[in-house]
Amino acid sequence: MNRILLVEDDIALSNGIVMALRDEQTELVQCASLQQARECFVAHCVQLVILDVNLPDGNGLTLLKEIRETSSTPIIVLTANDTETDIVAGLEMGADDYVTKPFSLAILRARVNAQLRKQGSANASYFQQSGFAFDFDAMLFCKENTAIELSKTEQKLLRLLVENRGRTLERSMLVDRIWTDSAEYVDENALSVTVKRLRNKLGDDTAKPRYIKTVYGIGYTWAVE
Repeated sequence: MNRILLVEDDIALSNGIVMALRDEQTELVQCASLQQARECFVAHCVQLVILDVNLPDGNGLTLLKEIRETSSTPIIVLTANDTETDIVAGLEMGADDYVTKPFSLAILRARVNAQLRKQGSANASYFQQSGFAFDFDAMLFCKENTAIELSKTEQKLLRLLVENRGRTLERSMLVDRIWTDSAEYVDENALSVTVKRLRNKLGDDTAKPRYIKTVYGIGYTWAVE
């Protein structure tokens, strides 16, 4: 299921875009302001953002800049026909594409589908299992379509586990790989703490974990289902 965050304050246009894009494989989350969009982006795991530049509480490019600080989620900017400076600024800030108003809904749909295809074909860092969806490049982590916030350390641990699922990874190797940038000695207890926090965030029962399993005396493994 593809989830798209649509940030557009023109309700009639927003509803028209929803009608044009929504299908069995695509869901849209509608927002009409910057603040609402910020909250929705954090709360939902989205594969694409359609972002209007002119919003009632500010410039949409502000949100584009904020998203690019933490995520590579594809963004299509909607801009008025005579605002070339917005187009240039948006692309320089990291927008993946733009559509100028007024526009054909068929053209927007084609642009959206192109971005989703590009993301799917290029995203070797995407992992999905049992209600989990992890996009390591975009730093988006979801369980049952609900976003999970992970620290950089937790992200490193999770990526190592799922990329080597079914294999037991030794504690010493995990410590070396996760804390490679640390100039200080890292006690192995730090790994135990990180595993516990990650299990809690994923909803993995710490007493009888289903996904991150402990191999006593050796390390950890992500269970293959």
